[in-house]
Amino acid sequence: MPCDTCYGERRANKITIGVRNFILLLLLLATMPVFSQKDSTKKKRTIFLMWGYNREAYTSSTLHFKHTGSGVNEQGSYDFVVKNVRANDRPDFDQLYDVINITIPQFNFRAGFWMNNANDEGFELSYDHAKYVVTDWQTARFVGTINGTYVDKDSILNPDYFHFEHTDGANFWMLSYLKKNKIYHSKSKNFKLSYIFKPGAGVVIPRTDVTLFGKKLNNKFKVAGFCAGIETSIRAELYKHFFIDMAAKGGYANYLSALCLGKGLGKVNHQFGFVEGILCIGYQFNSKR
Repeated sequence: MPCDTCYGERRANKITIGVRNFILLLLLLATMPVFSQKDSTKKKRTIFLMWGYNREAYTSSTLHFKHTGSGVNEQGSYDFVVKNVRANDRPDFDQLYDVINITIPQFNFRAGFWMNNANDEGFELSYDHAKYVVTDWQTARFVGTINGTYVDKDSILNPDYFHFEHTDGANFWMLSYLKKNKIYHSKSKNFKLSYIFKPGAGVVIPRTDVTLFGKKLNNKFKVAGFCAGIETSIRAELYKHFFIDMAAKGGYANYLSALCLGKGLGKVNHQFGFVEGILCIGYQFNSKR
């Protein structure tokens, strides 16, 4: 879609700044004491960074469009729902060759720390750049009012007149608690296999691309709601510092107030469940406290 190519470089710059601030925040948290110590024994805190890519599947969603003002083309005010629409992801893995714009595909960034020497409990900040795209040409039911006229009918979603997507990101930001359980450790400790459980919650910051009544707009990024989920992963650690993480995640996202045709020109709200498959590589290092 044009929104991914035209805005890719600008989005990459914004994501780079956000990731930099994200890492600085993590390092600040990692230097703060978490538990008081009764003796002088130094304990290690292991810090890690991860990068990877994902695929998504979504439940159906009912989209609620609302604008109480006037002057939006000939439609003026509107308050209607589009019921039980289907949506899919857009991985864009064909763009992986583009080193400059590595944030075009659906990607994942994680940063966190293990709080103790055993590395079995910790916290993680995560950003999942997932794309949510309402499927074109499906039949959906429109119910509500458009410019004072009541409608209740099935319509085919022609993308020239109606289209909806979060493709610069459905963007799940979460803070998660981590619990690691040992599966296998080699005698040399150069290979470790573990199972990790991660419940978490956070906010959604989408950039919503809307076509409504034939008018199209790719909105600005906006804090639009909240999300929560549980992630489970198998992590293979290699030679102390490197690891591969294969994860499955299930969650819920509620977009309470996404932008429609621009600021002051309507809002959209909807909610859905999602299932996510994630593959990441990572690096970890120790700090003493």
